[in-house]
Amino acid sequence: MSRAVIVVLDGFGVGAMPDADAHRPGDAAADTLGHLLDHHRAATGHRLPLPTLEALGLGFVHPHPGLSRRPSLPVAAGRAALGYPGADTYAGHQTMVGADFSRVAVARLAGHLDEVAAALRANGHNTDDLGGRPLLVVDGQILVHDNLEADPGVNWNVSGRLEDVSFTEVLRIARVVRSVAPVARVIAVGGHADAPLRTFVREGALGTVGLDTPASGFYRNGGLAVQHLGTPLDHARRLPELAAGAGVPVTLLGKAADVLACDAAVCRPAVDTTEVFALTLDALRGAPDTALIVSNVQETDLAGHQQDAPRYACVLQQADTGLSALLPLLSSPGDRLIVTGDHGNDPVIGHAFHTREYVPVLIHRPEATRPDRLPAARTLADVGATAAVALGLGATALDRGTPLPWPTAGSAGVPG
Repeated sequence: MSRAVIVVLDGFGVGAMPDADAHRPGDAAADTLGHLLDHHRAATGHRLPLPTLEALGLGFVHPHPGLSRRPSLPVAAGRAALGYPGADTYAGHQTMVGADFSRVAVARLAGHLDEVAAALRANGHNTDDLGGRPLLVVDGQILVHDNLEADPGVNWNVSGRLEDVSFTEVLRIARVVRSVAPVARVIAVGGHADAPLRTFVREGALGTVGLDTPASGFYRNGGLAVQHLGTPLDHARRLPELAAGAGVPVTLLGKAADVLACDAAVCRPAVDTTEVFALTLDALRGAPDTALIVSNVQETDLAGHQQDAPRYACVLQQADTGLSALLPLLSSPGDRLIVTGDHGNDPVIGHAFHTREYVPVLIHRPEATRPDRLPAARTLADVGATAAVALGLGATALDRGTPLPWPTAGSAGVPG
């Protein structure tokens, strides 16, 4: 019997992966946590207090002078590589629950225009370019283009102005694009724009071209319709469905409720960090002896996108307080609190995109007698596999992931 609670601090990286500069050379210096701690000390003259995260081993994972290196709780602490291309919340969460995203590509639409246009024409649609720019105008009304709000090449959008077409038609075209797209997500978007959509086409980062969705008025004019079409998944081999199929109650909270949508789960979306932890506490208090809860703290990621280090620090402190409230409710042998991330989002890197960083893996184990070091995980899928084992499920039933091994008796613990 075990209750496994996974808390995802969205956009919480602990240092650049070796290939972080593959698309943006400056990202080789990405370090969300380190830069956040440095910025806070420079701005305030004081270290950023994160007592719960330090007790869970954060300073061991990231040996920064602003963090204690001695965990005070019985934890196993380490870090994980992402295990999927790029740095994306959707791919990160799917990987974390055992889906195999290792073969998903980061690709600009420009490199696949002919293939996408051929698929659309085969389904009875007309396609044109827009003055030679690398995007498609379908049936004279709907744009197929790079997503300019996510990391370049991670997602493509299919956008339609609802004054001109129905969202049903936008979605129909998006499904055709999805059938040939190598990227993690094709996002169908319909909204009320201030002018024809071609008016708002602009160049993005790294040679992308697409619709400036915020400028179009979609977000402020009401009636926005969005549907995310992810790469095909075997949902039966994801952790939420695996747990639910074994009779384990599953609760998805915050952004996890949207990203990991599972028919068998209780799903409660929320953005406010305090609300996310209040929902997590309520779910934990009402949980039976065996349960899976996955919560996402989204406001860390939002602060990174806004390049707002003070806000990021404030949200991280709120999360630290929220984690401290969870720990007393996870005191039975076998219970697990797993704190991790899905990618980085360095708030001082100088751009508004995700950063490809390692993420922490901090696992509270009430039955342990000391803190221990975990080996580096090659993929976030190992987090899901570890939670599966804690719940008494077979990790091999997941599409991907290997349970993280606890240190053997007599091995060295976390140094002081």
